[in-house]
Amino acid sequence: MSYLYNVFIFNPLYNSLIYLMDVFSWVDAGIAVIILTIIVRLILFPLSKKAIITQVRMKEIEPELNKIKLTVSDKQQQAVKVMALYKEKKVNPFSSFLVLFIQIPIIYALYSIFINSGLPVVKSALLYSFVSIPIVNMHFLGFLDIGVRSIPLSVVAAVVQFLQLHFSLAAAPATSKSSNSQADIAQNMMRNMKYVIPFVVFFISYKISAVVALYLTVSSLFTLVQELVVRKHLKNHQPL
Repeated sequence: MSYLYNVFIFNPLYNSLIYLMDVFSWVDAGIAVIILTIIVRLILFPLSKKAIITQVRMKEIEPELNKIKLTVSDKQQQAVKVMALYKEKKVNPFSSFLVLFIQIPIIYALYSIFINSGLPVVKSALLYSFVSIPIVNMHFLGFLDIGVRSIPLSVVAAVVQFLQLHFSLAAAPATSKSSNSQADIAQNMMRNMKYVIPFVVFFISYKISAVVALYLTVSSLFTLVQELVVRKHLKNHQPL
């Protein structure tokens, strides 16, 4: 399994990062990280879009879900009616979890690259034959060394992460505190975690290096913009 992960995910992404700095001599490590992150997120966009659409559809049927929970006391019968409603409305509440699961190896690979890249040293053993070792400039935009820790950039990463989660969860269907369905429990956990995850992001970003903070910031910003675009198109009943 690790062999397949390295061959099909980690190595291609690592080579892509080095290739950007090799072909475009003006690209510093920070810009290369931004470009690579955006490219990967664009490739994953169809999967992410599906998860957002599911969340929007769940919000639309929220009144009917709440009605079932209030009028049907038997948990087994309640679950049957809820699943029937999902089928009628063609909504799969677990698709967003499946989409996230599919993305995990790629996101983990990106994260591993920026943690273990060893930049400005390039791991030549991992490079493809057509990728040369470039001169790596670790000063983002000419002044910020992303090879060392950065409190300001770590704070930015945490704040952007909070804003992204706040917007995403604010638009998600509300759940009852007394509900015990798997989907509702997961949603309630995420609502609580939106206050915890930004602190985790800050801690990880600061403990490792500014390159990780930059990656997390760009990834969160992309997710936020992506959700804004998809929700706007859905609101206007426009295909995307």
